[in-house]
Amino acid sequence: MFTGLIREMAEVISFDNKFLSLKAKYRPNIGDSIAVNGVCLTVVKVGEGNFTVEVADETRSVVALENFSGQVHIEPAMQMGDRFEGHIVQGHVDTIGTITKIEKRTNGTDFYITIPTKFLEYVIPKGSITIDGVSLTVNDVDDNGFRLTIIPHTMKETRFGSYSIGTRVNIETDLFARYVANILDRREQIRKKGWENIEHIQSLY
Repeated sequence: MFTGLIREMAEVISFDNKFLSLKAKYRPNIGDSIAVNGVCLTVVKVGEGNFTVEVADETRSVVALENFSGQVHIEPAMQMGDRFEGHIVQGHVDTIGTITKIEKRTNGTDFYITIPTKFLEYVIPKGSITIDGVSLTVNDVDDNGFRLTIIPHTMKETRFGSYSIGTRVNIETDLFARYVANILDRREQIRKKGWENIEHIQSLY
């Protein structure tokens, strides 16, 4: 589990589509989980000032691989007793979003991000969302995506300062929103199946 608070910006040494090697101050152990741009990956090799994580086939099919270059966000998995900030993040990317508009404000920058419609039900105004591993608050939601505001500190300390229109980003929607939607969907399926069974029994007489 993660919090969506970036530990540091690591530098990509190499990425061969299976193994991603990073230069970082943080020194993990082999087998540790670490989120890279919001993707939970396992450390398979540790060197002097660097480490390597493995990127599985399933992971490659759902994340923005082009962002595994230059600098990337990293966050180690939480440990028991760690201070909890941000929000609950699993490191499981739901989908890829695309930045469609960037608008400067007095004390922040608005980013407009589009995502596939089927994921919009998990995005709630004033709720939490994870963008490339960064825990953020959604301002509002429309039919195509959502808007959020990035403060100057976050612009400076994360990849957001380098994002432009057309940039693709990893999206993890709110865990609780997904759970509630899943429960309601299953309840509706059970209700429908219940009526179908009753109608089937009635048809036998």
